Amino acid sequence: MNRTELITISPLVLAYIGDTIYETHIREYLIRENTNRKVNDLHKSAVKYVKAKAQATIMHELEEQLTEDELRIFKRGRNQKSHTSPKNADIIDYKHAPGFEALIGYLHLGNERDRLEYIITEGIKIVEKNM
Repeated sequence: MNRTELITISPLVLAYIGDTIYETHIREYLIRENTNRKVNDLHKSAVKYVKAKAQATIMHELEEQLTEDELRIFKRGRNQKSHTSPKNADIIDYKHAPGFEALIGYLHLGNERDRLEYIITEGIKIVEKNM
């Protein structure tokens, strides 16, 4: 998709695909780190990376590194009205998660593989530093 098409996609749609892309990257990362882990242990580890607080922390640390377009996508996703309430996150972190996921979806659909890998790799480092 070209940039113009991507800008017109709903941020919640971008977050919908971004959530899947990010979680798949995290699962693959965890499996590659230790191929002999039980599925339940993998799941528990993955949650630490994909929960709203982790995604909010990533965005707080990477926000200044985002391009103008990336920042716009993040803010559109963050500002979307949610029809659910957080179960295990504060409201600020909960609002940042769809912004992060929208950014991941935007980079994925825009075929910006290097940038996507950079954001996810840096995100993993940030989460692990804050564990």
